[in-house]
Amino acid sequence: MSSPASRGSRSDVATVVISQKVRAGRADDYRRWQERTNETVRGFPGFEGTELYPPEATGENEWVVVFRFAHLDQLSTWLDSEARRALIEQGRDLFEEPPAQEVLVGGTPVHDSVTAVISHEVRPDQEQDFVRWQDRMLAAQRTFPGFMGSELFRPVQGVQGKWVAVFRFDNRPHLDDWLASAARTRLLDEGRDFFVSYDVRKVGSAFGSWFRFDTRAEEGAPPNWKQAMCVLLALYPTVKVLNLTAGSRFTALGVPGYLSLFVSNVLSVAILTWLLLPLINRIFAFWLVPARARPLRTELAGAALVALCWATFLVLFAVTTG
Repeated sequence: MSSPASRGSRSDVATVVISQKVRAGRADDYRRWQERTNETVRGFPGFEGTELYPPEATGENEWVVVFRFAHLDQLSTWLDSEARRALIEQGRDLFEEPPAQEVLVGGTPVHDSVTAVISHEVRPDQEQDFVRWQDRMLAAQRTFPGFMGSELFRPVQGVQGKWVAVFRFDNRPHLDDWLASAARTRLLDEGRDFFVSYDVRKVGSAFGSWFRFDTRAEEGAPPNWKQAMCVLLALYPTVKVLNLTAGSRFTALGVPGYLSLFVSNVLSVAILTWLLLPLINRIFAFWLVPARARPLRTELAGAALVALCWATFLVLFAVTTG
């Protein structure tokens, strides 16, 4: 089976997004059925993870479940398996209509966001025009606040016949602003000649963390000088506080200097990785996210704000510790 790569794909990792409208009053039954499904899929080779989004997370009248496998052939084995067919038969009366699914090949993890998955049934003789139209759509998206990237997934032969556009914004209001915008409406009108129909599904933050949408390496991360400024912003107060707390405690206990330094470094890395840098990334997203178009004054304001934070910590520690 061939596996056409998505635009910007870096691997054969495969994800299936399944949207299903659960009948009124059957939510608890559906959750139990989904738990059985999750337990079954864990036993299949290549399975990497699953996530479930209820209607309140998707913003639509449907539940969305996402399954991720290491390779397309392993995902296809699960989708075509007798075990899955049996589960679908068991849960058939839970749904108002047959579930819809999109298979996406490729993607690299990044931080969370809000994601929209749009599947298009493209006319067979209009594929090149459709791709060019998607480029215009991407150019328009980049001008909207909160846009964090987009990727276009080609049909997967024997698995899925639709093209799937996946894009993400930093929060739901920004995503909704784009979806309701006059610019998108105008582009949709222009694209009617290229596709027969399309479906839109909005998914909460964690699904967005399964993909890096920027197709050029220089767009995939902030410039090195911005990263360095932010690392210093997180590192300086972390090291200073650890020296004043854990460092003093280690000295009092007679812990050797080389061991004390190692433990302090472990704590510093953990605090930066899982606490401070994710927080800084969110606070300074207006300045860090490469895909966003921004004026020079915003670039200068972001750098000045980081420098101001440096100065604040310097004054704070000078006053409190001398």
